[in-house]
Order: sequence, then structure tokens, then C-alpha cells
Amino acid sequence: MASAKPKKKNPRLASGRKRARQDVKLNAANTSLRSRYRTAVKNVEKAVAAGDKAKATELFAKAQSIVDTVADKGIFHKNKAARDKSRLAAKVKGLAQAAA
Repeated sequence: MASAKPKKKNPRLASGRKRARQDVKLNAANTSLRSRYRTAVKNVEKAVAAGDKAKATELFAKAQSIVDTVADKGIFHKNKAARDKSRLAAKVKGLAQAAA
């Protein structure tokens, strides 16, 4: 017997129905931004693992922008964004020093 999610009841009030419609759109937007965030971080880490200093630096600059955008919108906490940027910066810097 599979435990499926219980079916949500439709709100009675018009304001509740509108809120439910808005939540669907907001959830989709947040999911998209969260995905962009993870992809950007993953791309930088792949470039670092490959040892491509130029590409890692370029991708890190783009990732910083995406990370800040996601944090400003409140999808992730600002401290998490800062921590992730710091760790990525350290990886890119370590790659640059290893190459030198």
C-alpha cells in the first residue's frame, strides 16, 4: 500500500482560491531560481575539478550574480549564499595558486 499525499481540499473563500493560484506560480518561480543556483555552483565546481582556471573564474563571476539574486529574493538565507560564495571563491583561488 503506497502512501500517497493526501488530496488537498479546495479553499471555500475567493481569497483562499486566489492564494492557492498564486502559490502555484510562486512555487514554480522559486523552483526555477533554486535550480539555477545549484546549476551555477555545480558548473564552477566542475571547472575547478577539471583544473580550468579561466573557465572557473568566468563561471564564478556569473555564479556570484545568481547567488546574490537568489539570496535577495529570500529563497536561500543570505548567510548561506555568503558561505557558498566564500567556499567557491576559495576553490577558485586555490586553483589559481596551484597553477602558479
